[in-house]
Amino acid sequence: MLHGPRRPTIAPDSGTLRDARRRPASTRAPATHNPTNAMAIETSDDFFMDLALQAAAEAGRLGEVPIGAVLVHEGEVVAIAGNRRERDHDPTAHAEVLALRQAGRVLGTWRLTECTLYVTLEPCPMCMGATINGRVGRLVFACRDSKAGAAVSRYDMGTDDRLNHRLVVTEGVREQAASHLLSTFFASLRAGDRQVVVDGVAP
Repeated sequence: MLHGPRRPTIAPDSGTLRDARRRPASTRAPATHNPTNAMAIETSDDFFMDLALQAAAEAGRLGEVPIGAVLVHEGEVVAIAGNRRERDHDPTAHAEVLALRQAGRVLGTWRLTECTLYVTLEPCPMCMGATINGRVGRLVFACRDSKAGAAVSRYDMGTDDRLNHRLVVTEGVREQAASHLLSTFFASLRAGDRQVVVDGVAP
C-alpha cells in the first residue's frame, strides 16, 4: 500500500521546520511531453503549497498578514516560514525572505539554484529581489498581488533580461484558498480584531 508523505510541522510562533521527508522522484520537474509526469508535478505543487498555506494560517492566528512560504530542494522541504514583520518589528521579515535565510543555513549555501520557492501571495519587489539574488530556480505562488506583485502583476522581475538571473514562474496553485485567508484576515482587521483565528486553509 502506498502512503502519502509525512507532513512537516511548524513550531508555534516560530515558523521553523521540525520534520521533512523526501518526496518521491515523480515530483521532480517532468519532461514536457509526458502528461502523466505533468500530473505528478501538479500534485506536488499542491502538496507544497498546502504547507505554505498552513504557515500562512499560523501567521494569521498570531496577528500577521497570513502569508507563508516553503522552500523545496530536490523534492525535500528545507524551509517553512510565515510572516513575522509585526512580531519582530522587522520590515524585511516577509515569509519568503525568512524561508530563503533558513534554506541557506540548512543547505550551507546562498546559491539556491536547484530550489523551488512556494509562496501564498505573489512576492513584492523586495522578496523577488531576494529570490533572484538567491538564484532560486523556480517560483510558485498562489494568488496575485495587484498592488505590489513583482513576479507578474506590477513588475516582471523573474524574467527580466536586464537582471543577472531568471527563473521559471508558476501562478494560481491553490489560489482560492490563499485568497480566502487574506480576505478573512483583512475583513477581521476592518472589524477591529488584529488576531485572526483560522480553523482551516480551505474556503
